[in-house]
Amino acid sequence: MEFLVASAIGLMTAAGIYLVLRLRTFPVILGISLLTYAVNVFLFTSGRLVIGAPPVLRDDVSNYADPLPQALVLTAIVISFGMTAVAVMIGLGAFLGSDDDHIDDQAEASSSAGQP
Repeated sequence: MEFLVASAIGLMTAAGIYLVLRLRTFPVILGISLLTYAVNVFLFTSGRLVIGAPPVLRDDVSNYADPLPQALVLTAIVISFGMTAVAVMIGLGAFLGSDDDHIDDQAEASSSAGQP
């Protein structure tokens, strides 16, 4: 079980980094989302992978799931949703302003630098 979750985290991280390094706006936003999902799963698994255990310690229960990573993941989900919305609006504004969704504008800067 741990190997499967660790492999999924590694795969999401690798795909997220690959998409963040693209030169288009939409793949960068998808890559950031994949990276946040990978971090959320990592935080969730840091509280031990326990199936069927209650999240709060009671008198008759000896094995329980740690509620702190669950609270951290819930907070991270809300923050990543807001961050994704802001990134989408910035990307949409850049696309509508220049009719191009390239992230790197070095080609335009170098071609216009040689002109007086």
